[in-house]
Amino acid sequence: MPKLDQSGSTFFPSAKLQPSKRSYELFAAAYTPVWISAFCIVVVFQVYEQLDAWGYSRLCGGLAAPFLLQPFLFPSAGSNSPDETRAPWERYAFKANLWIAIYSFIGNYFYTHYFYSVLKAEYSMPAHRLNNVPIAMFLATHFYFSTYHFFSNVLLRKIVTTYEKSFRRTLLFVSTVLVFSYFTAFMETLTISSYPYYSFEDRNTAYTVGSAFYGIYFIVSFPAFFHFDDEVDVDSPTRKVVTVWDTVVSSCGYGMIILILLDFVRIQLGIPLVMDVAKELS
Repeated sequence: MPKLDQSGSTFFPSAKLQPSKRSYELFAAAYTPVWISAFCIVVVFQVYEQLDAWGYSRLCGGLAAPFLLQPFLFPSAGSNSPDETRAPWERYAFKANLWIAIYSFIGNYFYTHYFYSVLKAEYSMPAHRLNNVPIAMFLATHFYFSTYHFFSNVLLRKIVTTYEKSFRRTLLFVSTVLVFSYFTAFMETLTISSYPYYSFEDRNTAYTVGSAFYGIYFIVSFPAFFHFDDEVDVDSPTRKVVTVWDTVVSSCGYGMIILILLDFVRIQLGIPLVMDVAKELS
């Protein structure tokens, strides 16, 4: 496969060409070990046994806060980012967080019920719920997905900046999306296996079929987020300007694609979708 000039091969966005994306991803790279360490402590030392519904919400909200607040309190993320001089709603970091937040909400509010129906999954921890999904999970998903999409950006960018555009590069790009989507879904399922309040009827099925089912999310969202607001730092009057509304429409649109794919799989499996909202917001 023909390679490009290797001086341009990179995992992170170019400081010269994409400084806004670079600062966002540098922040994600720095903060990811922090929330993972915090979650490890909670699980390994069974801190969750001391948490009530409010405790879960405070924990997950506290860990999501750095991502959500970074566009407002630390827009430069310690680098030379144009975000610092932009209005808050024009900042790449704000739009990226909004994109992830909407996607996370859709995933929890709708997709979780596919896990309830197809894999007989259950959350049994004390929780305030919305549409029978713990509100803490809406918050936790934000930092989980922020990290997942940071890593996918890194991998996909390395491919795009290393090899010349060709059919083989496209094949490598698509293959990486598929493999990393399954890997991400499998590793999340595996790493939370010791947490007793998220259970499945058949855990082996959850590891295999469930990971493939969950991986559908990322098959769509990884390439979508990689290309999101690509021209934010382009200095040209003809550049594509992505507004807040464009961000909302983009995230909702990709969210709908995922929902349709999940439903196609459910129909193929012949499993009815049951949305039990008996445990409503409380």
